[in-house]
Amino acid sequence: MSAQAHRDLRKSILNREFDPVYYFHGDDEYRKDVALRALVEGAADAATRDFNFDLVRGADVSDDQLESALNTPPMMADRRVVILRDVGAVKKEARVVLERYLSHPARDTVLVMLAPAGFPGTSKSDKDLDAELRRRATVIPFPGLDEKDGHAWLSQHARDVHNVAITDAAAGLLLAHVGADAAQLASELDKLTSYTQEATIDEQAVRDVVGIRQEASMSDLLDRVAERNAPAALALIEPVMALPKSGLVPIIMALTVQTLAIGWGRQAKDRGMPSQRMESDFFALLKETGGYPMRPWGEATKCWARHISRWDAASVERALSALLAADRAVKDTRISSEEQLLASLVLALCTPAQRTAA
Repeated sequence: MSAQAHRDLRKSILNREFDPVYYFHGDDEYRKDVALRALVEGAADAATRDFNFDLVRGADVSDDQLESALNTPPMMADRRVVILRDVGAVKKEARVVLERYLSHPARDTVLVMLAPAGFPGTSKSDKDLDAELRRRATVIPFPGLDEKDGHAWLSQHARDVHNVAITDAAAGLLLAHVGADAAQLASELDKLTSYTQEATIDEQAVRDVVGIRQEASMSDLLDRVAERNAPAALALIEPVMALPKSGLVPIIMALTVQTLAIGWGRQAKDRGMPSQRMESDFFALLKETGGYPMRPWGEATKCWARHISRWDAASVERALSALLAADRAVKDTRISSEEQLLASLVLALCTPAQRTAA
């Protein structure tokens, strides 16, 4: 539904055929503003925009001001554009004007209402308003990006804004190291486009621009722990901790998701699941649970399926206990060295259970 709504909006802007009322909501403020700018540029003629564009804010606009903005006819143009920011903050009197207008919107005005991140919250009044806006307007959602949406958005943004292509591998690497933050991803794409001189953006370009060292990513660390290669994993701790969007807490979270998944897979394998099914079943597990492995799903599921034979039930149980202890230690303000804590955790996860017991 979200992807279709955005495709429809792009088509409307391209064809300059707009619905009378739009409702933008969701937590991704960057994408919301990019779409708003594109809509305004498409709907409000540049030559007469000063006469046919109004921007008002919910907390500040009076009922008279809103009435005037919504009901003034366009001047020397086909339509007017009215932007109502922070629609949830509209006062009672102005809300009456808004609800009356929404029941019979003008054909020659495009009204765009924007809700801030977190709206509608828990307030009954806000929830009622949100429901009313969804009924009366064309709804365009802007949820925070997840991995799948992040890939699609990166490709679309690179094509639309810079007229360049980015490979799937490069997009996955950028997401893994920057995170699913549209504003940060857009900033990195700006730099990557300049760096490649508008050629296709590949993995090497991402490594060069973002500063990713070969064999020093979060994925590399997770792979080495999954294969229980303690020396290689220990060597990665310092460079991985220095990466953007990294740190002890995200690493512990990623290791926890990985260990839980491997434990689930180990049990399934012990019950007789064929090895060739393991990767697809891991993928289905992530989809069902919403678990986020801190890297592309396909990369994670391949790793887990490849190294599951290195783990047994006792090793998984011991690893989960070590992860729980590390999580508790992170909350202790007396911790002296995050690198030392992570090194101890890596050793606990990579050491065979029988050797520790001995």
